[in-house]
Amino acid sequence: MATKQSLKKHLSIEGLLSATRKIFSSVKDPLNSPEKDPRGKKTQIPLVDCLMSGLAVFGLKFPSLFQFSNDREAEITKHNLKTLYKIEHAPCDTYMRERLDEVDPKEMRKAFTTIFARAQRDKVLEDYQYLYGHYLLLNDGTGVFESDTVHCKNCCVKEHKDGRISYYHQVLGAVIAHPDKKEVLPICPEPIMKRDGSKKNDCERNASKRLLEDFRREHPHLKVILCEDALAANGPHLELLKKLNIRFIVNVKPDGNKSLFDWVSKIKGTEVIKKDKKKGISWVFTFHNDIPLNDTYPNLLVNLLICKETLADGTTKTFTWITDIKITESNVYDLMRGGRTRWKIENETFNTLKNQGYQFEHNFGHGNKNLNMVFTMLMFLAFAIDQLQQISCAFFQAALKKAGSRIALWQKIKSLFTTYYINSWQDLFESIAFGHKGAQLAPDTS
Repeated sequence: MATKQSLKKHLSIEGLLSATRKIFSSVKDPLNSPEKDPRGKKTQIPLVDCLMSGLAVFGLKFPSLFQFSNDREAEITKHNLKTLYKIEHAPCDTYMRERLDEVDPKEMRKAFTTIFARAQRDKVLEDYQYLYGHYLLLNDGTGVFESDTVHCKNCCVKEHKDGRISYYHQVLGAVIAHPDKKEVLPICPEPIMKRDGSKKNDCERNASKRLLEDFRREHPHLKVILCEDALAANGPHLELLKKLNIRFIVNVKPDGNKSLFDWVSKIKGTEVIKKDKKKGISWVFTFHNDIPLNDTYPNLLVNLLICKETLADGTTKTFTWITDIKITESNVYDLMRGGRTRWKIENETFNTLKNQGYQFEHNFGHGNKNLNMVFTMLMFLAFAIDQLQQISCAFFQAALKKAGSRIALWQKIKSLFTTYYINSWQDLFESIAFGHKGAQLAPDTS
């Protein structure tokens, strides 16, 4: 029933959760002393169980902490949390929030790098090579919380024209993607929130600098092409990419880079026509190499690619990018596809988290310090584990095929999790894919 892919133990959900638990066990626990405990007494549930319980909420797609808190009391759920997530004591929702509020979101980073390293070691990453041995790295910011009343010391503050003040958190998500693959490989997202002691709002540009510097420090030799939106088409950012040895394909717009488009309007570019006869799509590419970014950075030379796409029904769209990769007649199509892959950070990442059972837009808790962002990191971590299962685990793939959709699969998993005693993830996936025959699931007979 299973293929060789199922034998990749390092990428199995058991292997990934085991590695994650080991990392969570080393997370500094600021409340592990009587004088710092929020209830005035020594903590009873280890922080690692609180973190793994938070991960289980998103891994099992519970719609709220309240439901998880209620279900955790049942003997069958206790058994399954122990066998599948190695959780000895699952906290109630209030206690989980109190404990996780104190955790530094940076402590989550090693879990992401460990999962990514396993994908790299087991050759999963190799399948994502795209252009000249490079990988497409996508990033974009998105909101994770906003309120006119609820806030914490790390919230950014927005002053509206009508005098109203609102508070918000954002996050800069990042993934490795490929134009021909549905799944993405998430890397650690970067929180966009006020730094300790700072009175100024954080912003996406600063978060991008932190994310890219961390990424290059952790992966000094990984060849990547960063695909970004038009906000990144500025001199300081492109110089940072050059310093970090990160190639780029960046969307650019005439109104945002007027001098660039004024410059190329005076010279003739090279034109290339490509067609997909089966789909009835045609592309007219026009490109220019070694042109100045703008008047402020005349020595920063970029290459401009303009693509006019015509669909079978006659509809036309125009796309424009700048890149530091020399454009030729033979690579214009690949550069175009690489630039358009940036949409996967929205479609295959943020939209999946919002619409495929992860409850991205639900407020699981804000806290006074870090709770909202810790939950966000745990959600992205659960998503990363799911993506690797979808890529490499034959048992998961078979269960997904039988269920028909990810939402249907999550519903089936959660239903079995709260109804049957389960001794392994393989039993759980096989019971969905092939029926209970041969799978070690025992019903609750209490």
